[in-house]
Amino acid sequence: MALTAGLLGLSACQTGTAPQNETEMATAETPEIPYDQHSYAKPEEAFVKHLSWQARVDFDEKIIEATAAWDIEPAENAEQIIFDTYDLNIQTVKVDGEEVEFSLGEQDQHMGQALSIPIKPSSKVVHIKYYTSPGARALQWLSAEQTAGKEMPFLFTQSQAILARSWIPTQDSPGIRFTYDATVQVPENMLALMSASNPQERNQKGEYQFKMPQPIPAYLLALAVGDVYFEPISERTGVYAEASLLDTAAYEFADLEKMVVAAEELYGPYAWGRYDLIVLPPSFPFGGMENPRLTFATPTILAGDRSLVSLVAHELAHSWSGNLVTNATWNDFWLNEGFTVYFEHRIMEAVYGREYSEMLASLTRSGLKETAAEMLEEVPNDTKLKLDLADRNPDDGVTSIPYDKGYFFLRLIEETVGRERFDTFLRNYFDANKFKVMTTEEFVDYLKANLLSDEQMKTIKVDQWIYETGIPDNLPKVNSDRFAQVEAALALFLEKGLTPDAKVTEAWTTHEWLHFINSMPEGVTQEQLAKLDKLYKFSQTGNSEIAAAWFQPTIEAGYEAVYPRVEEFLVNVGRRKFLTPTYEALLEAGQEEMALNIYQKARPNYHAVSRETMDRLLNYEG
Repeated sequence: MALTAGLLGLSACQTGTAPQNETEMATAETPEIPYDQHSYAKPEEAFVKHLSWQARVDFDEKIIEATAAWDIEPAENAEQIIFDTYDLNIQTVKVDGEEVEFSLGEQDQHMGQALSIPIKPSSKVVHIKYYTSPGARALQWLSAEQTAGKEMPFLFTQSQAILARSWIPTQDSPGIRFTYDATVQVPENMLALMSASNPQERNQKGEYQFKMPQPIPAYLLALAVGDVYFEPISERTGVYAEASLLDTAAYEFADLEKMVVAAEELYGPYAWGRYDLIVLPPSFPFGGMENPRLTFATPTILAGDRSLVSLVAHELAHSWSGNLVTNATWNDFWLNEGFTVYFEHRIMEAVYGREYSEMLASLTRSGLKETAAEMLEEVPNDTKLKLDLADRNPDDGVTSIPYDKGYFFLRLIEETVGRERFDTFLRNYFDANKFKVMTTEEFVDYLKANLLSDEQMKTIKVDQWIYETGIPDNLPKVNSDRFAQVEAALALFLEKGLTPDAKVTEAWTTHEWLHFINSMPEGVTQEQLAKLDKLYKFSQTGNSEIAAAWFQPTIEAGYEAVYPRVEEFLVNVGRRKFLTPTYEALLEAGQEEMALNIYQKARPNYHAVSRETMDRLLNYEG
């Protein structure tokens, strides 16, 4: 096993569904932590091991006042420890109880500032007293009007990729793991939750304690504060949501326990204790975020028919691929996401059947080919699995390539060696490398040593998949009988104007409707779109996936009846997956003025992650 880089001296101390002793933490030799171009930290001199965080959340000022107490591990010749910060207001710093002078480096657009603190080889604890800026990039402060309940404000964080440094001074690299505990003070009648052990009821003082005994990287630090309630699904799973969404969410995620069981049967015990989920307000920029013990999820997956829960399977799968075995740097992002998409499809197959999972795979494949073709013209190097994000925001690497090209690469390996062998390999991979980090090169070595022969490496074209641009010609094929029926129905409509029979469409899932809409050719007429809209009411649908897909052909065709719905959607939904193609469609249709007018209204509702992407897309300067 060629895995020397990235061990942090912390290893798993539990093998069951929950740790035997939540305060126990194993230690080992001083680690070799991989160089990370997106962090100022110099772990070869000193790295963090444990965080004790004391914080007060101030909704009036939109700041968090806090003290971060870090247990550290200095090297024998250590003279300083360096933390990552972004627009943090550092008040005082103490080392082992004694106040010391500190220095802040120059501000970088992506990386923020280095916080340098003098230490000795014998130093044990660094206390940093600080408060966040109102515009902290990880923090989304929502007014009461921007929530479902309309009565109390809301706060949530989004730390991935390198935004944790904007709310906690930390060594913000996926290669550096630490445990943490926290005490958080929030306004009365509000509940605070973190990526840790969580309360299920609010208390009168508004003070909550948290523990995360398993070591995590900084990007998995998470906090949510709001008027939310808890509903159990099983003994170890449950959902948090605002009151008006709680029953809907509990219904939608009723299969949580089944998913956890299916995942464990595939690749080993769930290592994080509980698996809960919180439904956030619609400004959340992603579909979900795999914060340990508490997945953050967008309300856009509340379709009412459990048809979009593959997102939950994806975030659950991250409990193994990503949270348990983590990409060493953001250049290795595919090791998190490609594995997770593969695992997600396997969970969906186990719970809902092969026919269903192959529909998802078919959508994934068509989306990948389209995206890769576009990227080859604009950013060809970003179609490689092993990324080069030097001097760039690592968020630029969040495309379908690490997710879906990574998935099909792993699926190709499975089809080459057989599912039984591949499952054994993956189960051993997760177990052997739990609570460690992995580089692409280490994974290739592990693959050679434990699964593939030299001949199989050549047949699969491993190096081409990982290090070359585009999609190799041995992309696995996907056959979906259900999609073949959809394609036949669409062809009948386009050729003869006959709409699919109601008895047929009543059985269609979201995925079949998505395939129907996405398969419409260029040049579909306004009359054809109006006929479909009248019959199926796509412009009025509450299903965000279908709505966002429907906007593409309608905007392109100049179907004005959809414009009010487009504006309503863009103002109220902050999920970047939907925003980007919809704004792009408006621009390509010559509706730049409409796009900018909508964006000016919508921008205050978006998280910084979405704002930054849309600002670039629309050349918006405020």
